Amino acid sequence: MKTMIIIQARMGSSRLPGKILKPLGDSSVLDYVVSRCKQIKQADQVVVATSDLQTDDQVEAWCREHDVLCFRGSETDVLARYFHCAQIYQPDYVVRVTADCPFVDYQTAGELIDQIQRTDKDYIKVEGNLARGLIAEAFAYRSLEYIYQHGHEPRHREHVTYFAYEYPELFQSAIYHAPKYLCQPELRITLDTEADYQVMKQIADHFQDKLVCTEKVVHFLLDHPEIAKLNAHIKQKPVQ
Repeated sequence: MKTMIIIQARMGSSRLPGKILKPLGDSSVLDYVVSRCKQIKQADQVVVATSDLQTDDQVEAWCREHDVLCFRGSETDVLARYFHCAQIYQPDYVVRVTADCPFVDYQTAGELIDQIQRTDKDYIKVEGNLARGLIAEAFAYRSLEYIYQHGHEPRHREHVTYFAYEYPELFQSAIYHAPKYLCQPELRITLDTEADYQVMKQIADHFQDKLVCTEKVVHFLLDHPEIAKLNAHIKQKPVQ
């Protein structure tokens, strides 16, 4: 069984342009994400899927410099970008990660892969009141293909797996109960704004280790509420 990780990455961002190549620790946000994804031993490939806009030439150049697989596709039709990327490699399962999550939990991502390979469900539904920015998504390639063929609304094309959550009766899912340390809904460990970036930098500067386990990151923010509150006011953009 073949499993690939596709990292959604682009330089365009209305609230924080160029965020994925911003400095973080001794490297960059994208380097953190890719390095952590490569720690997932159950995955066979890690691919960065960026847009075909000129502004994302920088992303492709970064991938080339760091010997990372890169795919380019539609900026706005993210679902098409994902599907066409996966179509090249023909995996059995796909793990979705976004490049604005520099502390994605590679340990739980591995557990998601173990579960979907063992159960052969269409996707794994993660249950728990989670901190934002830590969890990956795991789904079967056949599910991605079905979503691509049937999800035609703008919200389906922009948010890769939204169709499956909107029409759960069309898919078979298995439940993954998130570990307790991930269930901290008051925490934002993702990068959308300058306030988020300040929090990410504080974490990176404290640990000075891009592979620090996510549980330690969570406990650091819980132990330092003055840092966690820097971005506590940020609201996630609603699905349109």
